[in-house]
Amino acid sequence: MNILITGGAGFIGSHVVRRFVNKYPDYKIVNFDVLSYAGNLENLKDVETKDNYHFVKGDITDATVVMSTLEQYQIDGIIHLAAESHVDRSITDPLIFVKTNVLGTATLLQAAKTYWAGNYERRKFYHISTDEVFGSLPLGNGFFTETTPYDPRSPYSASKASSDHLVRAFHHTYGLPCIVSNCSNNYGPNHFPEKLIPLMINNIIRKKSLPVYGKGENIRDWLYVEDHARAIDVLFHEGKVGETYNIGGHNEITNLALVQHLCDLMDEALGRDRGESRQLITFVKDRAGHDLRYAIDASKIERELGWIPEFTLEQGLKKTIQWYLDNETWLDHVTSGSYQAYYQKQYNQD
Repeated sequence: MNILITGGAGFIGSHVVRRFVNKYPDYKIVNFDVLSYAGNLENLKDVETKDNYHFVKGDITDATVVMSTLEQYQIDGIIHLAAESHVDRSITDPLIFVKTNVLGTATLLQAAKTYWAGNYERRKFYHISTDEVFGSLPLGNGFFTETTPYDPRSPYSASKASSDHLVRAFHHTYGLPCIVSNCSNNYGPNHFPEKLIPLMINNIIRKKSLPVYGKGENIRDWLYVEDHARAIDVLFHEGKVGETYNIGGHNEITNLALVQHLCDLMDEALGRDRGESRQLITFVKDRAGHDLRYAIDASKIERELGWIPEFTLEQGLKKTIQWYLDNETWLDHVTSGSYQAYYQKQYNQD
């Protein structure tokens, strides 16, 4: 198969690209990424010379580039991960989220429909979304299922909800072979340090303050990124067209408890006195429209396809911390912005 993975230079995308390149040497894997601030080709240096790996710098909102890429590489399947994903940024600048997440998804769908022209045998459009489209859950009560009504609360989640609806509309209207998955919060290696876990790890290393929104009572379900990549692999190959699947880590924890635990694990890893890093925790004004709780019921993918997360939160956090400690150069490049210099020049990025 020839597979286009959008957003493949990003956090989750790079793990998916690496898995597919290494596991399926007979596949042609095309990484399609605009190389925004969150796109980092250093994430894929270990596979960039593989014969079955190809990179195309392109914007998913550019219909001409998208179509020419589908034609050039004779794409059979699309795994769509490209998205603006940081809630805080969506509150500051919602229109870029609408452009990338809504218009970009529509552009991809239209290109796939046109290029495949009704010949859908062995074809699939797989759209990866988020649990945030479902809104907020009360404390200790209920889980998001595949039939939970949408109730997005931020510009980010609203843009992802819109893209989900577009994917399903193209399936029902045109017969485009689509599936959708909604995942809980991802974490792990290569995560851009604006998100909670890598931000805290980076700040603990540098003994900087650890900002926690409100009282830190908001609850999230955490999914180790390698578990997610494995689920994407399973769903792309075995997921039923027209279906939606929830992917969760079964790891609910409050933000404050998570940060405190990270502090303790980091103190141990860095040889600091236990409790030293907890002194860095500071409470800041809560984020606008901050959802109280997310929790995924992932029983459908387990029941139908046999996928379950392999990593507990404890295991995943320890692997994540060790990766950041072992890859200080990567972290320095990202925090300084120098990671973009080489690839900006190579691909003439403005």
